[in-house]
Amino acid sequence: MSVMTDTGAPRPHTTNLYSFDPAARTVAWTIDDGTNAESIRRLALFAAATGVRMTLFPCGSYPGWAEHAALWRPLVASGQVQVGNHTWSHRELTTLTDEEIIEELTLNEEFFLEHYGVSTKPYFRPPNGSRDERTDAVAERAGYSVQAMWSGLLTEGPDRTAEELIESAGREFRAGAIVIGHVNFDAVQDALPALMDAITTAGLTPVTLRDVFAA
Repeated sequence: MSVMTDTGAPRPHTTNLYSFDPAARTVAWTIDDGTNAESIRRLALFAAATGVRMTLFPCGSYPGWAEHAALWRPLVASGQVQVGNHTWSHRELTTLTDEEIIEELTLNEEFFLEHYGVSTKPYFRPPNGSRDERTDAVAERAGYSVQAMWSGLLTEGPDRTAEELIESAGREFRAGAIVIGHVNFDAVQDALPALMDAITTAGLTPVTLRDVFAA
């Protein structure tokens, strides 16, 4: 398997993932954050109805993850949905001390162990992609040796429409891409079926990161 990584990482055991071999015609749809509780609920129902495989990078401090944990637990337990660590409260790691970074990762790990019955290790995504050699090393010490970066980003925001989100899906869902979406805005709720259509129209199969990288 061909894996696109950042070879500049300072520690040999830290891997920064950006994309993967496109030959298998798969795509990794990943979901970050979680400031919108209703979007969290709707996404869980959508995943249950369609069987779509995806990877979550949630921040457990956002109430929707606890509120709708019962919807997500069976999806996570089956392996259909993978959970990685995106820190507890979405603070930029390069602005934090080593101790604060470890606290952010540990609080989130403990939350998902308790409420979802799963460890987030070793996958982690630094908020806003903010990372450097120091934060890589600290994350690895905390048990996070696989940093999930990305090669595709869906168009989302408080002033963005569902139509703009759907249009971006046609560009960003590509074979071998790691694509970021969010559950932060209302627009994602109505766009979900069209986002799935964009994947199938492109002849792609959605996978979790663990499906691809087996870590």
